[in-house]
Amino acid sequence: MSPARKQPDVSTYSGRFAVRLRSLREKAGLTPLELANATGVKQSTLYYWESGNFTPNVSQIESLAIALQTKPRLILPEK
Repeated sequence: MSPARKQPDVSTYSGRFAVRLRSLREKAGLTPLELANATGVKQSTLYYWESGNFTPNVSQIESLAIALQTKPRLILPEK
């Protein structure tokens, strides 16, 4: 059994990005490992993004958009 996932702080930009990314990943029916493989990053990197600890750079946003079959601007949260 894995430990409970810490919820991101949605008062920060990285926290809102994390919630948005996880929601899009789940909507696309992808596991964290599948999305990590599709974007060429380590699974741990994806976990950092989904926990709100880090945000991806521009080229990684584009890779995420392709893997999630959406536009890059739709991955980014509202300011």
